[in-house]
Amino acid sequence: MTIAIRPATSGDLPLLCALIESAYRGTAARSGWTHEADLLGGQRTDLDALAESLADPSHCLLVASTSDHLIGCVEITDKGSGLCYLGLLSVSPEGQAQGLGKQLIAAAEAEAQTRFAASIMEMTVIRQRAELIAFYQRRGYQLTGEERPFPYGDERFGQPRRDDLGFVVLARDLA
Repeated sequence: MTIAIRPATSGDLPLLCALIESAYRGTAARSGWTHEADLLGGQRTDLDALAESLADPSHCLLVASTSDHLIGCVEITDKGSGLCYLGLLSVSPEGQAQGLGKQLIAAAEAEAQTRFAASIMEMTVIRQRAELIAFYQRRGYQLTGEERPFPYGDERFGQPRRDDLGFVVLARDLA
């Protein structure tokens, strides 16, 4: 199976939104290992948020596709001064644990360097997701010691199932 990684287009957004939701939330997500379904209910993103990202020149949404399906995505955000943020890394649950996440991270890092002259990539991960944090550490990301609060009360980020959620920050030097 040939996989192409390319910038998203507006025509991708409905399928992209469905892919992200299936990877993070709900019953379908539970068949993969990267879901947040035990920590959060509700939505992970929506069409408006994805359209805003697509229209913003400081963002880049990459999608992975086969000849007939979107199977993964990742978002890069330019934070300035050589810093980019990696987010929305999503692989369809049935395609997880086959190396696509690693390919998407590598593509995002290369795109961040080329498009935004990034020298550092950072991300946030919910601190309770130890297995996912370990995955990123195996990819060269290091815990920075910084933590950020979870946006309780903003349902655009989901409906928390517990009251102790927060983010840890990981970063990797791209130089």
